[in-house]
Amino acid sequence: MHIHIIAVGKLKEKYWTDGVAEYAKRLSAYAKLTITEVAEEKAPERMSEAEEQQVKQKEGERILAALKADTHVIAMAIDGHLWTSEELSAQLERLGTYGKSHVTFLIGGSNGLSDDVLKRADQKLSFGRITFPHQLIRLVLVEQVYRGFKIIRGEPYHK
Repeated sequence: MHIHIIAVGKLKEKYWTDGVAEYAKRLSAYAKLTITEVAEEKAPERMSEAEEQQVKQKEGERILAALKADTHVIAMAIDGHLWTSEELSAQLERLGTYGKSHVTFLIGGSNGLSDDVLKRADQKLSFGRITFPHQLIRLVLVEQVYRGFKIIRGEPYHK
């Protein structure tokens, strides 16, 4: 299976890059992982709602340009499904079984994902109703995908 993560912005801090690299290395035994970083739109700290929409739209265009046509898209969104690790694992297994061997997860910037990106998504996933930094979500997502493949294979993983 090929897992593709398209994320707005670069991971700058070493602790984020080290964490993602560790789980990417572990995941390589189960799936091919590609991470594509698209440019974060420069924006002032305080924005009007219209300015925020413009930022999300520009970032969304970059995300959509990086998407392959034949991929199953799961957008990380605060209003998405609240899956357990076992449910995420079952989703990945189901997708692989039914011919969707390319799955792309989308992580927006600090303002979230544009409406166009959310419309393109086949599913929406949430790691909770609270707001997380998008850098942290990338780390948690890679860890959860790795955990999902461990569950699929029936291999032990700490709880």
